[in-house]
Amino acid sequence: MARVKRGNVARKRRNKILRLARGFRGSNGTLFRTANQRVMKALCNAYRDRRRRKRDFRRLWIARINAAARINGVSYSRLMGGLKKADVRLNRKMLAQLAVVDPGSFSSVVTASKT
Repeated sequence: MARVKRGNVARKRRNKILRLARGFRGSNGTLFRTANQRVMKALCNAYRDRRRRKRDFRRLWIARINAAARINGVSYSRLMGGLKKADVRLNRKMLAQLAVVDPGSFSSVVTASKT
């Protein structure tokens, strides 16, 4: 049976990891063993944080809406409840954008939720 030489395959596998580790500091970006550990950790963090980013942005939007709503004399929960009853279909991202960019129109949304 012929002998199998894996030199090419092993080098490609290592270079793939080292390409992913480009930009890491020190030996974490140059030595294969440490680079492999750092890349596995980085990929785990990236997977987890893609989901966490959605939560973080929602929390930020809610904080912004709450601050702007309290300026207009209503709490966040009363505002959202009023918007549901008034059938105003604006999501939190758009409400937060309104609160930051155009406070006048946000205050008109607040009055719509009060009635």
